[in-house]
Amino acid sequence: MQFMRSAIVALAIGASTVASQAAEVKLGVAAALSGLAAQYGAAIRNGFELAAEEINAAGGVNGNTIKLVVEDEQGKKEEAINVYKKLIFQDKVLLIFGPTLSNSASAANPIAQAAKAPVFGTSNTADGITAVGNYIFRNSVTEADVLPVTLKTVVEKEGVKKVAVLYGNDDVFTKSGYDNFAKALKDQNIPVTTTETFAKGDVDFKAQLTKIKASGPDAIVLSALLAEGAPILVQARQLGIDLPFVGGNGVNSVKIFELAKGASDNLWVGSPWSASNDTPENKKFIEAYTKKFGLAPDQFAAQTYDALHIVAEALKKVQLSGDIAKDRAALRDALPDVSWTGVTGPFKFRQAVDKSGKPAGYDADQQPIVSVTKDGAYQIVK
Repeated sequence: MQFMRSAIVALAIGASTVASQAAEVKLGVAAALSGLAAQYGAAIRNGFELAAEEINAAGGVNGNTIKLVVEDEQGKKEEAINVYKKLIFQDKVLLIFGPTLSNSASAANPIAQAAKAPVFGTSNTADGITAVGNYIFRNSVTEADVLPVTLKTVVEKEGVKKVAVLYGNDDVFTKSGYDNFAKALKDQNIPVTTTETFAKGDVDFKAQLTKIKASGPDAIVLSALLAEGAPILVQARQLGIDLPFVGGNGVNSVKIFELAKGASDNLWVGSPWSASNDTPENKKFIEAYTKKFGLAPDQFAAQTYDALHIVAEALKKVQLSGDIAKDRAALRDALPDVSWTGVTGPFKFRQAVDKSGKPAGYDADQQPIVSVTKDGAYQIVK
């Protein structure tokens, strides 16, 4: 009897040990699920949900289940700050994905850096996001890397000699996009016929577009988010402006076909992801995403899907201790060495520097694919 009782106790202890080893790994998602930026946030959340479902179905990470703690930061700086504080100090997540917009990231990321909580941006492409510090990561390829390639491709394919520029001057992302476009135009010796601006929330762009049309450009360089970018395309076509638009990350979404309807053709964009890329990883992702959500994915869904897999790869190298500070530091240390081939292709990190030139956070080291819109779809430019 004594032997049986000892055996039962030993089994119970063993079962308890296994149970204690298996745990939930809480990862925060700060996404714009309401407001104008929800046009990006919905796809972002979907990408994370699909990746988490697949990872957990395959046994999780080292036997641990991924749990996403999702919060709506509404695409606003103040809300992003509040969400970060909740996720870091109240929910005690291991890492935060987000926020959706670069404007919000520039405001909220310093809080995470100060708390030594890793942040992983999947849609922030403005300059300076990762310069905040060594806890800031992103797999969204920067405008500085993408826009010169996109511009050069349009010039070569369309014979563009001169361009007009239109950009939002009151947003971190659109202003950064303009700065990078301006540098690329100067580096490639492309004259600018006129530069026009708008503000977030504007709905009438006819005055700017009329000036642009009169200046006689061969193409229009546009740095805008969807909320302004879509009506700009519509109003340009209404004014008889059928020129190519060279856009940044803000208008690179399948939502443009819904919002700009028949006016969405001839928009040139760059991204590491394309729906037309027929790699096995991408085909599997598109099929699974479409089956689960009943609609096609965009680059924002693709980048979040890859981001969670990248973090999962890093977590495989981390022995979780239950001490949140130690575990956050261990994950931060593991992330830079991850390389991953996913739906956006081969990926690795490249270290960024701060304003003084010292090592800071980590950017994506990936090559963009240039696509052009035609008949409600993105087509890869060969």
